[in-house]
Amino acid sequence: MGTLGFWRLAQADPDWIAAVDPDGTEHRAGDLLARANRLVHGLRELGLRNGDGICGLVPNGADGLVLYLAALQAGWYYTPINWHLTGPEIGYIVADSEARAFFVHERHAEEGLRGAAESGIAPDRVFAFGDVAGARPVAELTEGRPATTPEDRTAGATMHYTSGTTGKPKGVRRPLSGLDPDDAAELMTFLLTLFGITPGKENVHLVTSPNYHTAVTQFGGTALHMGHTLVYMDKWDAEETLRLCEKHRVTNSHMVPTHFKRLLALPDEVKAKYDLSSLRWMIHAAAPCPVPVKWAMFEWWGDCIYEYYAATEGGGTIATPEGWKKYPGTVGTAWPISELLIVDENLEPVPVGTPGTIYMKMLGVAFEYKGDRAKTEAARLRDHFTVGDVGYLNEEGFLFLCDRKADMIISGGANIYPAEIENELMVHPKVGDVAVFGIPDDEWGEQIKAVIEPAPGVVPSPELAAEILDSLRGRLAKMKWPRSIDFIAEMPREPNGKLLKRKLRDPYWEGHDRAI
Repeated sequence: MGTLGFWRLAQADPDWIAAVDPDGTEHRAGDLLARANRLVHGLRELGLRNGDGICGLVPNGADGLVLYLAALQAGWYYTPINWHLTGPEIGYIVADSEARAFFVHERHAEEGLRGAAESGIAPDRVFAFGDVAGARPVAELTEGRPATTPEDRTAGATMHYTSGTTGKPKGVRRPLSGLDPDDAAELMTFLLTLFGITPGKENVHLVTSPNYHTAVTQFGGTALHMGHTLVYMDKWDAEETLRLCEKHRVTNSHMVPTHFKRLLALPDEVKAKYDLSSLRWMIHAAAPCPVPVKWAMFEWWGDCIYEYYAATEGGGTIATPEGWKKYPGTVGTAWPISELLIVDENLEPVPVGTPGTIYMKMLGVAFEYKGDRAKTEAARLRDHFTVGDVGYLNEEGFLFLCDRKADMIISGGANIYPAEIENELMVHPKVGDVAVFGIPDDEWGEQIKAVIEPAPGVVPSPELAAEILDSLRGRLAKMKWPRSIDFIAEMPREPNGKLLKRKLRDPYWEGHDRAI
């Protein structure tokens, strides 16, 4: 141990450009270190202790990075919050995570302040980046505080919220390691070395997606601890991605298949305009990538495309360019520290080539859904856990995904759970019954469809559909709204009342390969 970890690297080379904001502002490592240290001193004066949590509602860039770097050296949990959420959804996470401080960026002030009020957090613990009436400027925490290394440094962790299948999201919380923060960061770099990624200041990591996603924080944070410069994007754009790759000589990034589809759709002359020779490890995940799309990316970018399958809860697989080309469509083989188990309905292992529920385990890594022991235990099989996906292994141990977790919708790489949307739609007085599921979408993978049985005496119409959708305003993030509503006279239900969702869903998937 001893050469990696942001804090060590920043002390050794304070002039290293560690981060570049979406507007092009460069941040020296020494300045970021000083900001993170001052924040630790300020929050400790506020009474924060080892094991406490903080939340941030901040866009991609240095402000969120400072929160992350402060928490990870002070023994705190840091929860970055999805900025598409509405006030009540934000408030739930701030309250549930038991945050002792909440940071809101001026861009997200309106919903952020609604969330703060909803959560019950003391108003003097709500801090603002920028100008937010009703929150304390972050400067009040940091000004006059020393930039020196805090005493008693110990590794913190991120605690991301994973959308719960039954509605409310759950925080995935791991026990704190008690390690020195730099040693813990160096252990984290194992994840990137699986892909062959090397440490060094010549490397540049492009952050293409919002930092509230687990993988984005993990990959970006780990790249930083290896000495890579982080280049942040604000809103993803295909040509801008190519421009940044050329300008900053990007070597690695983390993407989703939706990004690939949009990149491939650029005119040939635009694609040819940019020098992408620096790309070495372009990693993708979060949704199955159609085989033709991935072949096209290999033809354009060469053998720098890696894929993995994993979950916030831990464990996973990796598909190298060679492995994927040997078995197109695979999501790869288990990580060295991970194990896969495919079981049938009776939780018995299935033979090679037979689909079953995928269970994973990561050696030496425990987690729990915060405050929900029952949910944690329900997902476990001895020391393996599942997120409910279905797949099979071939004779060489390569994993293929067959179908999604029972009903989860994956749209543009984001997991969307129908139950939460159904619960909100059911509240409408003109809705008698409702089912929400994913239907094919060429760009996003899946889009959200709602099928509604109107309440007795209510006549279906486009106006009714618009009225029902509008009732979600302020209650449910826009990205969770159904893209369209179809009406049905009567829902197909079993005698015991169980909804036959497949019956509703199948006609939309006709002619599509559902088993991606």
